[in-house]
This record gives sequence, structure tokens and C-alpha cells, in this order.
Amino acid sequence: MPDHSAETHSTETNTAGPLAGVRVVDLTSVIMGPSATHILADLGADVIKIETPEGDSFRHYRPARGAGMGGNFLHLNRNKRSVRLDLKRAAARAALDRLIATADVLVHSMRPDAILRLGYGYARVRTLQPDIVFCGAYGFGADGPYAHKAAYDDLIQAGSGLAALQTAAYGQPGYLPTVLCDKIAGQAIACAILAALYERRAGGGGQAVEVPMFETMVEFNFVEHMVGYAFEPPLGPPGFNRVLSPRRKPYRTRDGHACILPYSDRNWRDFFIHTGRLEFVDDPRFAPLAVRVENIEILYALVEEEAARRTTAEWVAFCDSVSIPCMPVLGLEDLPEDAHLKAVGFFGSAEHPSEGRYRTMRRPVSFSGSRFAIRRHAPRLGEHTAEVLAEAGLEPAEIAALMDAPDKPDTAPLEAAR
Repeated sequence: MPDHSAETHSTETNTAGPLAGVRVVDLTSVIMGPSATHILADLGADVIKIETPEGDSFRHYRPARGAGMGGNFLHLNRNKRSVRLDLKRAAARAALDRLIATADVLVHSMRPDAILRLGYGYARVRTLQPDIVFCGAYGFGADGPYAHKAAYDDLIQAGSGLAALQTAAYGQPGYLPTVLCDKIAGQAIACAILAALYERRAGGGGQAVEVPMFETMVEFNFVEHMVGYAFEPPLGPPGFNRVLSPRRKPYRTRDGHACILPYSDRNWRDFFIHTGRLEFVDDPRFAPLAVRVENIEILYALVEEEAARRTTAEWVAFCDSVSIPCMPVLGLEDLPEDAHLKAVGFFGSAEHPSEGRYRTMRRPVSFSGSRFAIRRHAPRLGEHTAEVLAEAGLEPAEIAALMDAPDKPDTAPLEAAR
């Protein structure tokens, strides 16, 4: 497997990645779409990020050393090239047409009607590149009544059932403190594009792909919560009891918090013996697994009670010795010093040409045939406009005209959408 032991991540590599030679025109912004193209870029694709004159709004979150180069942007948009185009202008759209003709993939995150108004629906894009993989990363499926709604992570957490799942544990709906829906949808977008590229390489040709965030999260949430609701008529309501228990939480230890998770029959027996709760060892309520889950509240209460009697380190040492799943609760600021992450070389540092030294994270997946590399640091707004448009065949005078004074707008602005 690849060696990740270096403290810093090299910006040079002998292999360009498994997607080397694939060109992606990226008409997405903020998190959902860029997280998908982040995966593709890290795997070696040439991702060309098309930005409005103002740039992706995600650029502008603070703190930052330089304008438009916030910390989150540095990670999510590495290995990409930025082309600044004002798509209100006919000349800019003509330049984008020529760029699309060189691409393998076009991915956008505009609502279905917005991409059509702009003139880049699948039917027209196919006239520019007949074999293209065209991916619409939508908030909601194009054929449903929600197709025209704006889609943000909070909205999808509310609508997909995710926020309501918090009610069982905390007494009221709530949002997870992460943009989970954006990131899960980003994974789904990347996966769908890779599948379409595979089919194209097998001779199936290009095609249109739709990845809606709402439907993606509904399916995601039902994976473990379908239970008896899967049957018709239902054998019970949706919801997996073990996961919904309000006692399922990190437990307070003598000096902190930890996840202590006996799971198998053997795990629980070892836990009962270690804590001296021998009355539970042969209790029929707690074996086998299916019966134990029905009585999980009793067991979680027991773990909560016992956890406070020992330190976190003592719990980790015992649990590791008998293969009971256990982890201390780590804060984000603790992770760069975590022994495992250090051993696998997950975090590193690099020197950005304009932003200076910054923290990096390598691609979590590894390939024996190609080493992860930061081939390009996150681009400044429009940094590669001239370079990329020249590759698409535009003459220097055409490129200069696009980068100078604008024409009179002749269509609606490029609509910012997720």
C-alpha cells in the first residue's frame, strides 16, 4: 500500500491518479457539488471550476489571509483549476461551449429550470459533446413538485426525517452540527459520475445523471430505520430502537467522556464480569442480540452508571484488551495529534503560493497504483482562465476580450443554487 508516513504531502508524484485524463467542467458552488468534484480532483481528474465574477461564495468565509481564500475553500477546492466567466455575456457562453466540447463530464448544481434558462440543459450540451456524462446535482428530483425549491442542508435535514430523529433522543427536532446532507449528496454525486464514466468506457456512451439531495437523504435515513415499516401492512413503525435511545451517547467517565459500546454476546459478558455485575451474565433479557436490543435501555443505563467509576484511559485499556469497541471523545482540535492519524499520515502541511503555510488532509482512500498528491493548490479566483481557454482553442485576443471589459448582459444572471 502507499506510504503515508511523511509529515508533509508532496506536490509531485509519478502517477497522476486513477482518473488521470478525465476532464470535468464544474458548474457547482458552496459545498454539495464541490465536495463531489473534490473527490474526482483528488483521484486525478482535471476539474475546471467555472466561477462567476464574484467567485464561489464559499471563498469568502473568514478567517482568511487573502481575500477569497478562506480555510474551508483551501481544502475543498485543491487540485482544481479556476476559470472566471461572466455567463451573462454571450462571449463567455461561447467560450464555455468550446470548453464543454473538450470535457468528459459536466456537473452543475442549479435547479432544473435555471440550467435550461442558461442554455445548458442536457439536450443542448449533447450537441457540444455527444459522449458527455451530464450530472444534475439537484436539491429535489426534477420530476417532483419540489423541483423548484431552494435546497440547503438545514432544509434537507428538516424534510428528510433527519431532524425529526432527534426528537426521540432529545425531546424535540434538531439539526446535526454538520452539513451532513451536503456531504452525503456529494459522495452520491461522485459515485454516480464514476458509474456513468465506467458505463461510457464499456461502450454505453454518455448519459444524463440526476442526483437529488432530498431523495438521497431519505434513502440514507431509512437504511436502519425501516425495520417493521418495510412490510405491507407494517409490522411496526419506522425507527431502530437502539439508535433512537436517548441513553445512546458518549458516557461521562471519571475524567472525561468516552464511547463504550459492548455489542456482541461476548462483549457484554466481559463487561458484566469486569464491572462485577454478575447478575446480568445469564439474564435471558440480554441474549441473543435481537432480544438484547429490545431491552437496550436497561443496558445503556448500566454502562452510564459504570462509566463514571473509571477514567477514560482505564476504559480504553480494558475494552481494547477484550475487543469491546471503545473510543475517547476527541474534539476537532485533538485530531491532528491522534496517534492513529499520525501513523497513517492523514494530516500534513503545505505551502500555498499566495496563502502561505496551511494544514492539509490526504485523500482517505488509498490506491496501491497511485500515491495521493496535491497537484495544484486551491486556485485564486480565475487563476487559470487564460490557460484553460487556450487549451480549449480560444485565440489570445478572444481570451483577452473575455478578461477585460464586459459586453452588455443579454440573458439572466447565472443563478446561484445548491
